[in-house]
Amino acid sequence: MNWIQEVEKRIRQKNQIYFAKDSLFLQDLKDLLEAQDHRVLVLWALDLAQESVQAWERKHPQETRPRLACQAAQDWSRGKIKMREAQRKILDCHAVAKEIDSLEEKAICHAIAQACSVVHTPGHAMGYPMYDLTSLVHHYGWDDCILPIKERKEVYIDHLFYWNQEIDKIQRPWASFL
Repeated sequence: MNWIQEVEKRIRQKNQIYFAKDSLFLQDLKDLLEAQDHRVLVLWALDLAQESVQAWERKHPQETRPRLACQAAQDWSRGKIKMREAQRKILDCHAVAKEIDSLEEKAICHAIAQACSVVHTPGHAMGYPMYDLTSLVHHYGWDDCILPIKERKEVYIDHLFYWNQEIDKIQRPWASFL
């Protein structure tokens, strides 16, 4: 079964997420993510989350919980706040998804929250693309989403290579656990 068939099956089964951690399509990205330093993953995830927050705010300028989650994750990664404070904001971002009807926007909220959770553990890194790509399926529709999905995956990889190359040049405080 190829990745397109995998996604079609998940759509037919009415899964909330159309891309699994073990998706054939995401395997190369997963391998790259697993080889990265935690700090690289934090920069990568928060960079992508910020893009999603900007897209979210174009539609929902009054709903600030996704932005607050992203800011809290940044502060947490710098050691400015503790996990509990950031965790509350991240859970608030997930809560937004339960309050809206749009499947695309639900997926975006979950993607942002997953990216913010990478500060806690690198294992959350795959959550961002799983939800973000799901949002693209909802945005474009199944018949028109294949190319945007492939292009978006390349963005993930490009950003990962960028942050991998830049990590030693970054002058910023880091939380002690990072």
